[in-house]
Amino acid sequence: QLQLVESGGGLVQPGGSLRLSCAASGFRLDYYAIGWFRQAPGKEREGVSCISSSDGVTYYADSVKGRFTISRDNAKNTVYLQMNGLNFDDTAVYYCHANILSRNYWGQGTRVTVST
Repeated sequence: QLQLVESGGGLVQPGGSLRLSCAASGFRLDYYAIGWFRQAPGKEREGVSCISSSDGVTYYADSVKGRFTISRDNAKNTVYLQMNGLNFDDTAVYYCHANILSRNYWGQGTRVTVST
């Protein structure tokens, strides 16, 4: 069974940091592009970052460029999203995603709340 499980969310003050994890089971993460998305209250889900399968090329949305870093640990079959300099606009549920053989797989999400 193919599965993605996110973790690492929580409550953080503005300017703080969190590292999200996306652990895969049933397939190898390095075989596919993996994306991080987020959905803020009352807003549509948006793409945040992704990492390609073979050469690890990364992409970032303009809103997070320079603050977030995506990485992959093949031995742990896990993709990470290091988030620094968090601000109120980063509050959302964060999801990881993989498209495998034309089917979309999503994790259950992990909530990030930036608040004083």
